[in-house]
Amino acid sequence: MSEAAQDWVRRRTGIVTTQPPAARHSPHPVWDEDSRPTGPEPPPEVEFGARAVAAGRHLVEVHDYYRRELAQLRDVMRQVTEGIEQIGLAREQVATMTLRANAWALGGLCQAQCRILAEHHGMESGAIFPHLRRSQADLGAVLDRLDDEHHVIHGLLDDVDGALVRLAHEPSDLGPVTAAIDVLTDALLSHFAYEERELVVPLARAGFFPGQL
Repeated sequence: MSEAAQDWVRRRTGIVTTQPPAARHSPHPVWDEDSRPTGPEPPPEVEFGARAVAAGRHLVEVHDYYRRELAQLRDVMRQVTEGIEQIGLAREQVATMTLRANAWALGGLCQAQCRILAEHHGMESGAIFPHLRRSQADLGAVLDRLDDEHHVIHGLLDDVDGALVRLAHEPSDLGPVTAAIDVLTDALLSHFAYEERELVVPLARAGFFPGQL
C-alpha cells in the first residue's frame, strides 16, 4: 500500500497502522509485497465515529498481541542458543539433559503460539472475510490475497513444527528451527502490516460481524 494510502487511513480515522519491518531476519523472502492489491479510499461523506474507530483499531491491538508473542518466542530462541553455547563446558550427561529440556520448552512455546495463530487466521478467513466481502464488494482482491497469505503462513507453521520434531532428536542443532522461525517472523510481520493497512477502515465501516456497528 502506498504512503498516500497510509496517510488517508490515519487522516480519516486517526488509527496508526503498523509499518512493516525495515530489517528482515531471513534472506529468503516469502512475499512479493509490490504485487499486493489495495482497496479504495471511502467516499468523503463516510464518517467514522468512536465505535467505528474502536472496531478498526481492535485489529491493530490483536496483532500487537501476536507481535509480542512472536518477540517472546524469539527471545526464548536466543536464550536457548546462548545456553547451548555455554553447555559446551558442562559434563556430557548434564549437557544432554539440559539440551533436551531447552528443546522441550521451546517446542511447547512454539506449538502453543502456532495453534493460537492458526485459530486466529481460521476465524478471519472463515467468518470475518466473508462478512467484509458482503459489506464491500470492491475489497475482493485484497481479501483473496490475504486469504492466500493465510494458507502460505499455515505452511510456514508446518515448517516450524517439522523443525521442532528434528530438534527433539538433535537438541544441539538449532539451525533448522532458527531458520524456520526467521522466515515465519518476516512473513507474519509483513502480513500483519498489510492486513492492518487494508482492513482497519473496512472494519471501522462494517465491524467484525453483522450488527456490530
